[in-house]
Amino acid sequence: MRNQAATILDHLPDRLASLRESVVVECKLAGGQDGKGRLPEDFWPTYSAFANTEGGIILLGLRERREGFELAGIDNPAKVRSELFNNLNNRQKVSSNLLTDADVEEIDIAGKTLLAIRVPRASRQQRPVHLTTNPFGNTWRRLNDGDRALADEDIKRMLAEQVEDSQDTRILPNFGLRDLNADSLKAYRNIFRADKPDHPWLALDDQAFLQMLGGWREDRASGEIGLTRAGLLMFGQWPAIAEALPLYFVDYQERPRDYAETVQWLDRLVPDGSWSGNLFDFYRRVVIKLTADLKVPFVLQGDTRQDDTTTHKALREALVNALVHADYSGRVSVQVVKEPAGFTFRNPGALRISPSQALQGGISDCRNRTLQQMFLMIGLGERAGSGMSRIVHGWQALGHGLQLREYFDPQEYTVLEMRWSDELLQDGSPNSSVESSVESSVESSVETADKILGLLAEHSTLTLAELAKCLNLSVRAVEKQVARLKAQGRLRRIGPNKGGRWEVSGA
Repeated sequence: MRNQAATILDHLPDRLASLRESVVVECKLAGGQDGKGRLPEDFWPTYSAFANTEGGIILLGLRERREGFELAGIDNPAKVRSELFNNLNNRQKVSSNLLTDADVEEIDIAGKTLLAIRVPRASRQQRPVHLTTNPFGNTWRRLNDGDRALADEDIKRMLAEQVEDSQDTRILPNFGLRDLNADSLKAYRNIFRADKPDHPWLALDDQAFLQMLGGWREDRASGEIGLTRAGLLMFGQWPAIAEALPLYFVDYQERPRDYAETVQWLDRLVPDGSWSGNLFDFYRRVVIKLTADLKVPFVLQGDTRQDDTTTHKALREALVNALVHADYSGRVSVQVVKEPAGFTFRNPGALRISPSQALQGGISDCRNRTLQQMFLMIGLGERAGSGMSRIVHGWQALGHGLQLREYFDPQEYTVLEMRWSDELLQDGSPNSSVESSVESSVESSVETADKILGLLAEHSTLTLAELAKCLNLSVRAVEKQVARLKAQGRLRRIGPNKGGRWEVSGA
């Protein structure tokens, strides 16, 4: 927000006529009854709203007109400044003072004085910033160009996060080892053993091993012992997870280019009873799907080929990042989307630090620190605030695009978008190697189209992934050919993606 503030204020005299209120800008008259200057009462909802969102600038001394804002000025800015800080330090008025003298600036334009007040984003420990001593009904958030009162549910979530460093350490009463998926825990232990073959925890039984990981805990103060939220989320069975966390849901989708029109996906993974539904198994299944058709250059380390690229690492990191930062009490699901343009990772819950801080790295405030440690113990994820920074640097170093955004309406959630660079083939695959150029010519050939039609005429239930394997092409290449054949009327899909079949014209 401070970079935005500096840009706005640097150009304010020249752009006053075109100034508009936005998610980070609010304008008020502040004239008072005598016209000499007074802090307006509606300043305070905006202060609360900016503090609870991304921060912003409040400009005092502007009169709103139909076509924009008119310079009015403040005759006595010292009086308004004094009133501002007196109220900021009055806990009957507002819960927290986020400002210093440096955040309030007098700006002279055409002989008239404006007050520019920079309101920073409040920290997790300071939120909710509310008016009066009661947060309920007195807490605001900035949406678009207006201040919106927060619902009690959102305020309660802020209050919980204010004092709860990690959500996943809570002990779940009446849940135990019977609620875990034995195969998930066994698979995790096998990976742990392969990564750390001499680790002393390998000799422990499952409960003791879980306790060392943080999946089983004893509360020294209360004496309570049992399975933690982290243990259930990482290794649990779907019915038990849904019972403990009714809003929990994880969703992977692979979408075609025309998804907006068809609303049909090429592949989808959700908890449907056919697998455990826990985070460990979701990670294992999804990471394979995300990286299935990535091209791997032939690189040797010693006598061993290295199949791990910067792209693979960035996608793994992004997936783990979404899982460990999610608020599993939120109403939005964890959603991972793969499409020709790139990848999207969505998790419930706003960021605990600002997007700019997260992208820069160096500051860590993970919502589920035990889950983070569990992934870290098998070589996945990063701590000390370096995870997102590694994603950014690794992805952008390849020339691709990345955005990290928070959304607050109608629910809180965070979205990381990782897009392929503009230097792409039309089908969205990287145009950076001879191999991709060869595949481009193959996938557009009549011969390949005929092979697809021949295979589907004999085996009408083949999936795109199975077709790609048969033809030794990427799924994206097959998707492009299938879309062309459908547009030509030579191929159509009968029924849903799962359980449906292909119909070849004339077959």
